[in-house]
Amino acid sequence: MADQKLVLDAKGVYYRQLNERIRDAVTGGVREIELNNVNGQRYIFTGLKGELSLKINGVPGQDMAAFMNGPSIRVEGNAQDGVANTMDDGKVVVNGIAGDVLGYGMRGGRLYIRGDVGYRVGIHMKAYKEKSPVIVIGGKAGDFLGEYMAGGSIILLGMFSDKPYAPICGRSLGTGMHGGVIYVRGPVPDTQLGPHLTSEPVDETDKARIREMVTDFALELGLDAQHILAESFFKVKPFSHRPYGNMYVPC
Repeated sequence: MADQKLVLDAKGVYYRQLNERIRDAVTGGVREIELNNVNGQRYIFTGLKGELSLKINGVPGQDMAAFMNGPSIRVEGNAQDGVANTMDDGKVVVNGIAGDVLGYGMRGGRLYIRGDVGYRVGIHMKAYKEKSPVIVIGGKAGDFLGEYMAGGSIILLGMFSDKPYAPICGRSLGTGMHGGVIYVRGPVPDTQLGPHLTSEPVDETDKARIREMVTDFALELGLDAQHILAESFFKVKPFSHRPYGNMYVPC
């Protein structure tokens, strides 16, 4: 079985049994797995390490790729909440929409969502040594995007959305943010910004970073990178790395 591709039918398979089969295959040397008929099974590829490749046809459940360190996952469909929870490294590509709390505490790797995402995406993201996590959202985002963000990069494009009349992001963008950066394609409505944040046009260094991340995102999802990059981008960042420092009285 070593080094061969394994195809599993997940229809009607309880999530524990499905994950046991995946782990047994990886232990046996399989490095490429395709799952068909996935329908809400949780914790897929959670905690797995190394150069592994997973393709999911269907809708994976909560906490896919949690604590993952190295593998690549491609989802041909939508995804539920908690994707890439505390992910250390690797890449997750969702060719659809995804739910809430994506990339919670993420400290490395890349998460690409073609469409819209829910609430509190990228909260508590952090850079770790040489690692700097990246989330690229092709559609729009709900409230509290980048809440308490401490490191890494979020790019919000607002392009591939099924909500044409909604603002590009919900309320309280970046609330409590004290590190990292959020890039938004087009101007950011001041009414959506969290406290202690500022929005400004990107500089040449930012443009180079955006170009690299967007080019990879577009390549993974079959999109036109030049079309995405044709619009101006704005950078959201905190005024201070201690946004609530004045709330505390020294003893």
